[in-house]
Amino acid sequence: MQVFHLIIEILILGVGYLLGSIPSGYLAGKWISGIDLRQTGSGSTGATNVLRHVGKWPALVVFLIDVIKGSVPVLIAKTFHLNDYWQVAAGISALIGHIWPIWLNWKGGKAVATGLGLLLGLTWQVGLACFGVFMAVLSFSKIVSLSSVIAAISLPFLMFFSFHGSDFRTAYLALSVVTMAMVLWRHRSNLQRLLTGKEPRINQSH
Repeated sequence: MQVFHLIIEILILGVGYLLGSIPSGYLAGKWISGIDLRQTGSGSTGATNVLRHVGKWPALVVFLIDVIKGSVPVLIAKTFHLNDYWQVAAGISALIGHIWPIWLNWKGGKAVATGLGLLLGLTWQVGLACFGVFMAVLSFSKIVSLSSVIAAISLPFLMFFSFHGSDFRTAYLALSVVTMAMVLWRHRSNLQRLLTGKEPRINQSH
């Protein structure tokens, strides 16, 4: 029985990675505009680069698909009654797939939308709160990267204050720190542009 459970757990990690690797942004660029987003703008295959170089509606579809990519592996892990750590691992495998997709020579997106999906799958309250932070910053700054960075920084605090006493989830808090680190690392070039005032706003081309 233990071997069976281990096989299920490993399979879910594999499914998470493959789902995360679905190149939704890349396909939108190729199918709709005939461009390779990896060679355009920021070089990311995420929804923001799709918005700037393909269009508003394709970007919305890509965003929703990327969110689903993060949620589904977690929900599958919950369906099989895996513990918190395996749920987190399933979500992280999707993040890894999105950032380093096997289909695109390991060059993908920045994992913001997929990270949101992961959070919604684990604890939708924290996911919505983090998204609220993102939207609040975006509403006055009009800079997606700044909104993503601040939302990522807020995540461990939101996670910490969402669970109390016996309900505290160590695995979830650890995930929030790892997710924050991954988002900050993926946005390191954006951070450099923010510091020099060269980061484009949402209605500007990269």
